[in-house]
Amino acid sequence: MNQVAQDDITLARMASAFAALGSEQRLSVLRTLVRAGPGGLPIGQLGARSGITGSTLTHHVRILAQAELVTQTRQGRSIICAAAAYPEMRALSDFLLSECCADAPCPHDEGHHG
Repeated sequence: MNQVAQDDITLARMASAFAALGSEQRLSVLRTLVRAGPGGLPIGQLGARSGITGSTLTHHVRILAQAELVTQTRQGRSIICAAAAYPEMRALSDFLLSECCADAPCPHDEGHHG
């Protein structure tokens, strides 16, 4: 696959992930799951901690799962949600900063290499 096609795929994947985060409620759900750590939370606890419940929570979790930012697994009668996409979230921030100051002097911290 050539570089242009790979860049297009990366751009499409990043756009999809950012679109999934384009809601205050979804962002709140994801942040709640990040705080909970890799073990995640049962959906009821996720609702209680995020303040989003019922079908609204289910809808938002589904969108985050489709963007591969959240996983859902069944444990007995519970559904456990987890922010298992830590590498993808890191990739989102790296994507935004990867060309920082590419066309200008960088006023940011000296440790930055962009």
